[in-house]
Amino acid sequence: MTGLARSLGVRIQEPTPPADVFCSRAGCRLHAYDWGGTGPAVLLLHGGGLTAHTWDFVCLGLRGDTRLVALDLRGHGDSDWSDDYRLATQAEDVVAVADHLGLDRVRLVGMSLGGVIAAQVADAHRGRVERLALIDVAPGVDFDSTRRVREFLAGLGPVADLDTVVDAALRVGPRAHRASVAYRMRTLFRRGSGGDWVPKGDPRPHDFAATLAAIDGLPGQLTGVPVLLVRGGRSRVLSRAAAERFVERVPGGRLVTVPDAGHNVQEDAPAALITALRDFLTR
Repeated sequence: MTGLARSLGVRIQEPTPPADVFCSRAGCRLHAYDWGGTGPAVLLLHGGGLTAHTWDFVCLGLRGDTRLVALDLRGHGDSDWSDDYRLATQAEDVVAVADHLGLDRVRLVGMSLGGVIAAQVADAHRGRVERLALIDVAPGVDFDSTRRVREFLAGLGPVADLDTVVDAALRVGPRAHRASVAYRMRTLFRRGSGGDWVPKGDPRPHDFAATLAAIDGLPGQLTGVPVLLVRGGRSRVLSRAAAERFVERVPGGRLVTVPDAGHNVQEDAPAALITALRDFLTR
């Protein structure tokens, strides 16, 4: 992990792996990685189909400036699957993890679906969220552009060799960095009892319509909290025009564009994202 992070331009001061954190809410066991640190508490929420590991490179670079905790949303990574994936439910999961760790006031970073959930937390618990960074999500998103990727992720099943999954993923997204894709796939699978690699994530579809409706309501949820929107310069999900319209509607909103990144900014260009987040989160 550290070698790959360095190859992507991340400067690492402390390479020690994070600590596992587990807590339960309403019968659902939740998992997170606590990267430690003594600065402001920052909770990082991944996008749909990903896991807390998507933040590994960013956390290695930000470590020491903030107290970093990356969550596995329910149905993802090492958190339990559930019959309840409502956004409000997942927002309360985030608060439960913060409570478990004794974090009263937090700063949130949310990518795609994680950004929508972060906004729900900011709206429902206004006194607890100090500032919020959204990664490539705002009203006007074009999730049709991710259809092939979403269908690919939904179709993942047990495989004998992860290289076949990496090859297939690169056919879907040929501009992706192979080593980064291979790292991501290792975090999305676990060894099954029969020796095959089995996806960790719940394959059942989430409420896509509800998520899109919530994205349209983001500006109203984020009044009174400083907001940074980071857009991937080659993202097909969020256009430059849509990003600019959003920050104009949010008082004090800021926009940073990372040129050589698509939707998954945190994996495509972690060093540039670290620079943007450090400036915003450590104020």
